[in-house]
Amino acid sequence: MTGLILQFGTSRFLQAHADLFLHEAREAGQDVPPVVIVQTSGSAERAGRLAAFSDPAGFPVVIRGLENGTAVERRVAVKSVSRGLSTARDWAEVVDLFADKADFVLSNTGDAGYAVTPGEASSGLGADTPLASFPGKLAQLLYARWQRGGRPLTVLPCELINRNGPVLKAVVRELAATANAPADFMRFLEQDVLFANTLVDRIVSEPIEPAGAVAEPYALWAIECAPSLHLPCEHPSIVLTDDLEPYERLKLHILNLGHSVLADIWQYEGRPADETVRAILADPSIAPRLEAIYRDEVLPGFTARGMEDAARAYVATTMDRFRNPYLDHRIADIAGNHALKVERRIAAFLDWTNAQAPVLSSIVSRQRAAI
Repeated sequence: MTGLILQFGTSRFLQAHADLFLHEAREAGQDVPPVVIVQTSGSAERAGRLAAFSDPAGFPVVIRGLENGTAVERRVAVKSVSRGLSTARDWAEVVDLFADKADFVLSNTGDAGYAVTPGEASSGLGADTPLASFPGKLAQLLYARWQRGGRPLTVLPCELINRNGPVLKAVVRELAATANAPADFMRFLEQDVLFANTLVDRIVSEPIEPAGAVAEPYALWAIECAPSLHLPCEHPSIVLTDDLEPYERLKLHILNLGHSVLADIWQYEGRPADETVRAILADPSIAPRLEAIYRDEVLPGFTARGMEDAARAYVATTMDRFRNPYLDHRIADIAGNHALKVERRIAAFLDWTNAQAPVLSSIVSRQRAAI
């Protein structure tokens, strides 16, 4: 396969998820294009990680946990990534690669990744210097690709945002409209750029420095079918589906919701700073509270939506994943951007189900009052 995959975001999650899948597909004999990882934040703290991405020996990913009831631990040297670049330092090269060589775009730019600065594209989409936001940079890069007569492109966003593909497309289109982009470019966005709707699911508990990560065995990359959809590889953890919403709702409103409930308890009850998910659930006063929320507030909501059996099974799987004795998943990491996560994981669940959920409602109210 010619071309390459441009990945925006240096997170440990994608290293142990998509990057690992691409490596395993290549090892299985598939023709998988190389990945170039692009840092969008400009953080100097990630300089060592970017350098490590250029190491031909790859970076380590450790899979640790229970697989079909059996303890497993395996270490993989992931070699799907060829190099790391920064939009702050290497913008001109990023533009050239995107415009001329990329066939796929991956992104995982954080919980606030689609936020844009008002008016940031008002001066146009010229690519001399990068705009502030990730959608702004993506709009500029797509514009440069269009100007050079670029071929069709598939964007595979991996942010934990409901309907991430359509949402990202709408933000990019709005930026292009603000910039008074030509009608031909708007048609290019509509006809030649596929913003896939995807869901990612894997607990990646800790980084390995300078690059790499430790993750659980469970993994899912669900991608909604669409006309002209092409994927960079096939993998047992990649699932194509006609309807992504059930996967999204289960992940967001059970696993992610449970994480945010534990983060809320941890923040407001003075728990140890370095406490892990496994440790907090070992406290006999905590696990019953989370189980009660699942039983009394979450499952009734899914039942009202006709998803009782799937939700009940996913709750059981989630509690097993939380108690994984081989992962140290720090709640301090989960608690980042807590207010935003509460809105997406808990408040959105209440809106979706209109459920009577006093404990979850109190978490939402407290967060909103604190803003």
